[in-house]
Amino acid sequence: MNFLAHIYLSGDNDLIKIGNFMADGIRGKHFETYPIDVQKGIILHRAIDTFTDAHPIFRQSTKKLHEKYHHYAGVIVDVFYDHFLAKNWNTYSDEKLEEFVERFYQSLHDNHSILSERTKGMMPYMIEHNWLVSYQTIEGINRILTQMDQRTKNESKMRFASQELTEYYSEFEAHFSEFFEELIAHSNTKISIL
Repeated sequence: MNFLAHIYLSGDNDLIKIGNFMADGIRGKHFETYPIDVQKGIILHRAIDTFTDAHPIFRQSTKKLHEKYHHYAGVIVDVFYDHFLAKNWNTYSDEKLEEFVERFYQSLHDNHSILSERTKGMMPYMIEHNWLVSYQTIEGINRILTQMDQRTKNESKMRFASQELTEYYSEFEAHFSEFFEELIAHSNTKISIL
């Protein structure tokens, strides 16, 4: 799962959302220096990733990409699934996507002092280009994948992956819809015991 799904799956607690959002850049036990709810978000993020990577539906999606993109296939599917969440947002939330995202951006500003340095560095670009809302369109996904590819010095070839998104669109969307219901249940259970 990519940023939007991780934030969505965090429930209503802003600090859990922030922890879940910035967890990728926090290694090992370094998370123990953060406030307790941020720690919960980081633990939740790791549980979501473990569940996702091992899930047969997610693996079915990555198989379509593995030959061309190798170990980047999972990263690409994470982004594809965020696209389907953004596109079908009304299925999962009563709040408009733009309002949900705006509230999250505001919580980043409100809690700036506890953000990781990596998050502080990324935040202005994310907000300026409104990444989370841009996931709704294939063009937005293509921009994100191109930026990610540039970070790999274009080694990943992710900038081309929107071709597969278009080619297998209905199949990826069906995979997402089936998988995401299970992931919501898994995340809710995890939050309840944190």
